Amino acid sequence: MAELTNLETKLGEVLGLARAAQMATEKVQKLAESEDEQELVKTLEQMRREAEETEERCLQVTSGFDGKKTAIEEEASSVKSKASEMLRTYLDTDSDALDGFEFLTMAEAGEVGHWAVLRELTERGSHPQVTELVEWALPIQERHLSAVMGASKTLAANEDPDEVSS
Repeated sequence: MAELTNLETKLGEVLGLARAAQMATEKVQKLAESEDEQELVKTLEQMRREAEETEERCLQVTSGFDGKKTAIEEEASSVKSKASEMLRTYLDTDSDALDGFEFLTMAEAGEVGHWAVLRELTERGSHPQVTELVEWALPIQERHLSAVMGASKTLAANEDPDEVSS
């Protein structure tokens, strides 16, 4: 397997996170649907579509890394696997929509962080296609973070603070 540069490793990580985001938004969408939170369902549907597009754009960029595409894909697979395990651990059978959005808040914060690091790496590199990808993706990830934080606060505001948690 080819050794990856820091930039290539980070590219694999954001690809893996985009794939994990699709799975996470689908899981949380089911929780939101069960609580008839239709506006939140629409937000999650949009986030999932944007995660799919992010994956596609990442794959287009990785195809330009001759001899490294497989190693980048392996990095992405590893990250997706770790994120999937975190999702399964955090959201169990007793989870509700608030739990789901709290998880997404953590996940989106992680994605914003990874994209911001990738942006820093592109500033010193010579990969204009990665720079373009970051300029497109980072604002979307920041919007996702803001949306899930807002949803978490809204759902929490509707909770009875004195009710016993299940």
